[in-house]
Amino acid sequence: MNIGSINWKGIALDAAAVGIGSAMVAFATSSILKTNGLVIGGITGASIIAEKVTGIDYTYIYYALSVCVLLCALLFMGRREALKIAALSIFFPAVLIVFNRSPFSFVEGDMMLASIYFGLIYGVGSGIILKRGFSFGGTDTIAKMLHVRVFPFISLSQILLAIDTVVIAASVFVFDRNIALYAILTQVVFMKTLDVVMFGIGSKLVKMEVISARYEEVSRYVMSEIKRGVSMYEVIGGYEHESRVKVVTVCSPREMMLIKRFIAKLDPDVFVNVTPVSAVWGRGKGFESIAEESGI
Repeated sequence: MNIGSINWKGIALDAAAVGIGSAMVAFATSSILKTNGLVIGGITGASIIAEKVTGIDYTYIYYALSVCVLLCALLFMGRREALKIAALSIFFPAVLIVFNRSPFSFVEGDMMLASIYFGLIYGVGSGIILKRGFSFGGTDTIAKMLHVRVFPFISLSQILLAIDTVVIAASVFVFDRNIALYAILTQVVFMKTLDVVMFGIGSKLVKMEVISARYEEVSRYVMSEIKRGVSMYEVIGGYEHESRVKVVTVCSPREMMLIKRFIAKLDPDVFVNVTPVSAVWGRGKGFESIAEESGI
């Protein structure tokens, strides 16, 4: 391997993102969420609930669950998918254990303030990590496995929402109703912060235009995996005057990132154009009926 060809800048940025993001998420979990008796969806919330039931430290439960998800990803999704989550599945739980050994209470005596600040710090930390292409290997990976193996007719986002809802609902029986209500607030703040970090403050929907020699696979992925509609147009390049097919879809920023990752592995020579959409009317997920919007 030619050492000079290694992208040291990219490696340094990846390491910084993982380190800073993991520290922020671990701090938010140990110093805000746990010290105030709050929960959230996902593996973090499931671990805290399991600690209440079993008495085992939630950080060790988190570590065990992360390793289980990693092994399941290797078994059901293959080595490539497992490698995506391997680093954080092993590294982040260790960071969480370190922070949990000497927790600092960042917010005390105000559950509302704790819910908001946890969501903000947790969302920023997660966004820093996800933006560099890494994954915690939590409920997003579980949702992906369920989507591929069990529920191919349900979108990833819907499965993920269902998992988080089950975890939050379980907190009602282990803690109380107020904790579950605060968990919903925490989840909303976290998701909104994550979206802002990853995609900026902008439109809720984007239009993706993809020109690729493998356009059929792109359109199939968008329709079957993302559950969005596509349109295809024949275009002619101005430089080589060759006829190509352009795939166009309207989706959410989060779905755009999933499509981007798929295309990046599929066709390195692809051309992608993404623009924010101010309004969309019509049939489809996330769209409003033009008749209802016009009061007809």
